Amino acid sequence: MAGREEVSVGSEGSAPAQSGASGLGVASAGGQGGLQDGGLGFTPLDSSEDRVQPFPRSPKLLRKLAQAGQLSQEQLSRRFEELKAERSKAEAHIQSLKKRKADLSTRSEVMKQQVRERFEGMRSLLKQDEQATLDSLEMDLRHTRTRLDQVLKAWDQHLVQVAKSVGATQRAMSKNREAEGDVKGQSENLSSKKPDASETEIRLNEERFERLLKTLRSVSKDLKAQLQRKTLLLDSSPVVIDRQTCHGQIAVTADGRGLCFSGAAHSAPEHPLQFDKVCCALGTAAVTAGQSYWEVDASCCSAWAVGVAYSSLERKGRDKSAKLGRNRNSWCVELRDGRLSAWHNDHHVACKGAGQASLGKIGVWVNYGKGQLMFYDAETMNVLQRFSAALMPVFDRVHHQFTEPLYPAVRFLRPPESQVWPNHLEICNLNTL
Repeated sequence: MAGREEVSVGSEGSAPAQSGASGLGVASAGGQGGLQDGGLGFTPLDSSEDRVQPFPRSPKLLRKLAQAGQLSQEQLSRRFEELKAERSKAEAHIQSLKKRKADLSTRSEVMKQQVRERFEGMRSLLKQDEQATLDSLEMDLRHTRTRLDQVLKAWDQHLVQVAKSVGATQRAMSKNREAEGDVKGQSENLSSKKPDASETEIRLNEERFERLLKTLRSVSKDLKAQLQRKTLLLDSSPVVIDRQTCHGQIAVTADGRGLCFSGAAHSAPEHPLQFDKVCCALGTAAVTAGQSYWEVDASCCSAWAVGVAYSSLERKGRDKSAKLGRNRNSWCVELRDGRLSAWHNDHHVACKGAGQASLGKIGVWVNYGKGQLMFYDAETMNVLQRFSAALMPVFDRVHHQFTEPLYPAVRFLRPPESQVWPNHLEICNLNTL
């Protein structure tokens, strides 16, 4: 037992102890030699001498590795040809891009020239109309002058006669008997002349001129509105009603743009996207980027709502989550009881841009990236309501950015009992303009 303990728990620097059974020699801890048996040697792990690979790589393997790292002459030639082809392709593409860049200026000049021609045509028409209007005023002036000249001529003749009579009378007063006979003849021929009542009517046609100015003001106003509308029409996009979303009492025309309210519900099975209680419908295409503009003709409807909505707008039930403008998922302007108002998140403001007459067409413009939504009177281009980040505190929103695709939306509202149900809304086809 004592011998075994000396082998397993030896002190550093003690002499080796032998076990009679094993015949193995244990070296001291300070020696470089380890266990030696039959010439086998083991290098300590903490030795500072160079380490020897236990399995050195064979020369064949080294040659394969060297060949793999080097390309053959054939491969280099093929690679060289590929690079030359790639260089030629890149150079050709660069030349094509440069040509396109040069063509941009040429094409832009052609487009500008076409625009100049259009405006020049409009200026020419305005110039012609201006000249025709001025010629009309000039003709009125000449006609009035001619009539006044005739009246002046008659009065000049009368004045000559009066002057002759005055002279004759003066001579008679000098007791010239011969002149007395002349005075008697002049007095008998001369009669008193009074202004004709028609003379007061000889004047420029002021009433016609006032009508002309009024017409020109209207034309100028309409022209300004049309020029502003022209900019919006550049962003016009076709809108078609999604029949799957329509309430059961809404019938859609064949082209998908007209909506009619009918008293009886359709017998078609209910769709998950369909509004079951609110008389509402959405468009098929959503606005997801950029700018978009469309118009809705509401001239044949006495109570309506026109706006936009997220697809997450509730379709079932009558609560606010399914009504346009009564939630965070929709925006609209609506006409109810003859009053026009704008709605979002169940808050509303009166639309001040609306005229006294009922609206005919409503324009809807969306700038999705900037979070802007505007409603117009499409005939006068007056802004009915603007939804943007600056105005959103009115509607209890700290910021205003669209977070989902926007769908065009319309809704039939129930009018007062004294009126019949509204029956028609129409999405305008702006592509035919």
